[in-house]
Amino acid sequence: MTETGMSTSAQAITPETLHTALTERLSATHAAVEDISGGCGTSFSAVVVSPAFAGKGSLARHRLVNGALRDEIRCIHAWSAKCYTVEEWERRKVEEMEGVPAGV
Repeated sequence: MTETGMSTSAQAITPETLHTALTERLSATHAAVEDISGGCGTSFSAVVVSPAFAGKGSLARHRLVNGALRDEIRCIHAWSAKCYTVEEWERRKVEEMEGVPAGV
């Protein structure tokens, strides 16, 4: 059951529903979710920015996301997320504007 009391399998999983869940459950300041399954809604990729990631390593961040989306992830085939703190995301945006390659 989800927080709305509905079984996730009874609801359609869409980029929009995942975006809403990430925003509400992780206080994400940015959540870009893409259906990479060709529209059938079985595989998703996301970029998630949340203050909840501060001070946490990559594995802990992914565990937070996967825990927040536990019910949804059970109903889809594949899930991939890139997780950033607010500060990392802001720095990344500046680097992109300045033409600095990501990760440098």
